[in-house]
Amino acid sequence: MQEESPPRRTLLTILRTYFLTGLVVTAPIFITFYLVLWFVEILDGWFKPWIPQPYRPESYLPIELPGTGLVLALVVLTIIGGFTANFLGRTLLSFSDRVIRQMPVVGSVYTALKQIFQTAMRDDGQFSQVALIEYPRRGLHAIAFVTKTADSRVNEATGEEMISVFLPTTPNPTSGFLLFVPKSEIKILDMTVEEGARLVISAGLADKETNSS
Repeated sequence: MQEESPPRRTLLTILRTYFLTGLVVTAPIFITFYLVLWFVEILDGWFKPWIPQPYRPESYLPIELPGTGLVLALVVLTIIGGFTANFLGRTLLSFSDRVIRQMPVVGSVYTALKQIFQTAMRDDGQFSQVALIEYPRRGLHAIAFVTKTADSRVNEATGEEMISVFLPTTPNPTSGFLLFVPKSEIKILDMTVEEGARLVISAGLADKETNSS
């Protein structure tokens, strides 16, 4: 039986391939650059009005220099961080924290946001491993990120050692579910958290070669 020759590529097919390749290469760069500019413009709009006109860069330069608000924000945040490191700063911070927590609605939102930021900024609060768990039923598996050993009260209620895992959703890995899975039912994968996140974001399209590059 004579083997069929592969279909001949037309000029339109070649151009379409080149276009899609160019889109894959440039789109992440463009989107990242756009988001950075958008963030800088927001900070400039917030902090730049606080800078006296004689001290603004455009007073000495022929063009308007973006990022002045970003620099001021970094300086202000650093000063606030240094201030809260001493006794007086910690006392004022603790007092304001109690006042805000007692406010209706605002206190709940503030507490939730504070916990999220504290967890994100802590070195020991990051995901440690990528695991495979059976979800949503036996025989089906899903990618999950191991957080830590479950609370002792959870272990006492279940009668076995449970592990807290975060089950992300596709394509947005920042949303998902907190699950408590028996340690014996968790399969740790040989991949980094970054590789696991890429696998979730790409809906399974990312492979080992792409991640390693």
